[in-house]
Amino acid sequence: MPLFVHHPPRALSPFVSAAHGYHVPASASGVHRGLPSRHLTLVLDLHEPLRVAGLESSVAAHGVVGGLHTRPALIDASRPQEGVQYGLTPLGARTLLGLPAGELFDQVLDLGQLFGCAATLLVERLRGTPVWAERFALLDEALLRRLGDRTAELPSEVTEAWRVIFDGDGRARVDSLAAHVGWSRRHLSERFRVATGFTPKQAARVARFEAARRLLASPARHPLAEVAALCGFADQPHLAREWRALAGCSVGQWVLDELPFVQDEAAEEPSGSPA
Repeated sequence: MPLFVHHPPRALSPFVSAAHGYHVPASASGVHRGLPSRHLTLVLDLHEPLRVAGLESSVAAHGVVGGLHTRPALIDASRPQEGVQYGLTPLGARTLLGLPAGELFDQVLDLGQLFGCAATLLVERLRGTPVWAERFALLDEALLRRLGDRTAELPSEVTEAWRVIFDGDGRARVDSLAAHVGWSRRHLSERFRVATGFTPKQAARVARFEAARRLLASPARHPLAEVAALCGFADQPHLAREWRALAGCSVGQWVLDELPFVQDEAAEEPSGSPA
């Protein structure tokens, strides 16, 4: 899959965690699984409206926003696709989209619901621009305008808990996280959910899943039992159950259907911070 990695301007770095352009043929399976991760997503598809289902809501639009989720988003891949995808941090959701990330959990929305007619104009400008660098520049410019005088921040305790969870690949226990940031477990869980969309326990599940996904996508072919041990799962059956719950298929089926996409994405390391 041709993948064009982009590094947005420094002013967007607290809000945009990854950015790339893509050009992909139709998939033989007809479906691409959008897997749970630490990133919210902003996608502008320039061929046909992007059709996404499988979450609490569904959408068909050229501009799509997706919140954090703990099950696969099912993307219609029966036709060629070309577009731009930005990963957003939870702070990016509040600042650039105008909504707390908690309100976007398990949701997928038409970008027009958030940007109004500016979403249609942006898609049209991108479609009329064949050069990738210029496409990225147009989207960066649109997002920089969204900054304006907005000031948004997450509680420092949430930011620290997020860092510990993802830097540690989900190994930190919620009780120890709460003690680390000086909050009760209940208070941390609620404030964390509102700010990010995940509870700390859900974030830890996704962090372990991301760690396993990175190992499976690496050139070294790790046995599943080794992947499970290295990524904090109790054993290989635990990894298999979690994978099916989060990815909607077995590890073997995912490797067969999706691994080329993930190997391309591995060029861009994710950020450990929600801000």
